[in-house]
Amino acid sequence: TVSKVGRARAGSEHFSALLVLLLLWLHSFRRLAECLWTSVFSDGVIHTVQYCFGLGYYVALGLTVLCQVPANFRNGEELSVQICWYHIMGIVMYIWASLHQHRCLVILANLRKSKSGKVINLSHSVPYGDWFERVSCPHYFAEVLIYVSMAITLGLHNVTWWFVVLYVLSNQALAAVLCHEFYQNKFSSYPKHRKAFIPFVY
Repeated sequence: TVSKVGRARAGSEHFSALLVLLLLWLHSFRRLAECLWTSVFSDGVIHTVQYCFGLGYYVALGLTVLCQVPANFRNGEELSVQICWYHIMGIVMYIWASLHQHRCLVILANLRKSKSGKVINLSHSVPYGDWFERVSCPHYFAEVLIYVSMAITLGLHNVTWWFVVLYVLSNQALAAVLCHEFYQNKFSSYPKHRKAFIPFVY
């Protein structure tokens, strides 16, 4: 019946939102762990406003997902949860992009460490390996892919989340271009074939 189809669809949307909230939590936890134990930062600092914006941003992301969940069900009504193809595809893409992002961050950190793992300098060097062979900022590209994977997990039709993806895309693309230009200006032998952000494209 129509009501059963509606409940099944709402159940799937509830499940999609739950999965995306879980993926967001895992992403935030991993990034925090990398900041604390993997990355080696320079002695630069960020403005307090930037720091507060970052904290508020992740809170707003969670609320954005929750706002998309259907609320037209009675309390206690059981929802049928059905795993769909887009749940599986989104999670697989999320894991793939997250693994590459972590590898790239490890490569960047190792540029400032000795073989024993001790930090020996805070200078910039040319990174090689993994997606660095194609682009200057693969960790930024991976970040966009992670958000796209969440859009897929939500079923591809969530317009609000695609606006989030567009925001992340523009933000990361700008940072990647600035970083790419920095590499090109600082290192005369910087690989000419590398793009700034998207392999073979940009």
